[in-house]
Amino acid sequence: MNRLPDTDQLRIMVYRHSVFYSPLIASIGGGFLKDEGLEATYFQKPPQRNPYEMFRDGEVDIMQAAVSTSWDPLSKGIRDIPVHFAQINQRDGFFITGRPERKSFEWKDLEGSKLLADHAQQPLAMLKYGLHLQGLDLDRIEMIDAGAPEAMEKAFRAGKGDFVHLQGPAPQQIEKDGVGTIFAAMGDAIPPVAFSSLMATRKFLKTPQARAFMRAYHRALRFVIQSPHQEVAGVEASFFPGISIEAIGAAVARYQQLGTWRSDPTITREQYEVAMDVFIFAGVFKERYGYEDVVVSSI
Repeated sequence: MNRLPDTDQLRIMVYRHSVFYSPLIASIGGGFLKDEGLEATYFQKPPQRNPYEMFRDGEVDIMQAAVSTSWDPLSKGIRDIPVHFAQINQRDGFFITGRPERKSFEWKDLEGSKLLADHAQQPLAMLKYGLHLQGLDLDRIEMIDAGAPEAMEKAFRAGKGDFVHLQGPAPQQIEKDGVGTIFAAMGDAIPPVAFSSLMATRKFLKTPQARAFMRAYHRALRFVIQSPHQEVAGVEASFFPGISIEAIGAAVARYQQLGTWRSDPTITREQYEVAMDVFIFAGVFKERYGYEDVVVSSI
């Protein structure tokens, strides 16, 4: 066996917590890391903390992020940063949920509407790009900034806006509660793209722990792709207190249908360049940054 002789503790920090990141969550909840002799501390990035400082201070081993998070330091000439070594998803993971009384939906219906849109950098850039590809006039959509996803959901439940833009399982729980209907998936609006990935320092990626993590992660990817959605939901349920297992399962099923996860976690150059196209279209960056400065293709 290739297991490590003793249990090692990994500190895994995430920007977002959602069923969208099922491969990472299942690597812990499904026991795949434990099978490799690894334990994990899983936590969300503390507000106002700089993740690169946390890496330098040895507070985190692996971070869930996106290739786009590396472009800001690169734009400032900072090159000594962690690298992306494994893809989590290759589709946008947000859903457009509207009021339940609406009986039909076309993308054009967003024009003239009030949309509670996630205004974080990547979700908003992807939203604008996806709606542009659907032929919409972005100036005709009132994109409301209601704050963090939890605040967006609360505002929609309170009656604000015509539509809301959220990752699963929040839309599935809204639908189960009869407060809204999921009308569209942004994953259908945008081609395969380097959306979310895992980062670590080049030093960490040379360790036995990194290789053990990748063995576990490969198994977790296959599990969330190939297993019945109810089984995946059962493995992840403890990570989503207050959310029904039916809503978790519905989110998993929809992500499976979208082809959100690939069994090969390599971040392809093609999908990296699509992500770069998105951010240039949205006006976030004006120049392109090299694949090799951001991604390692194997560890």
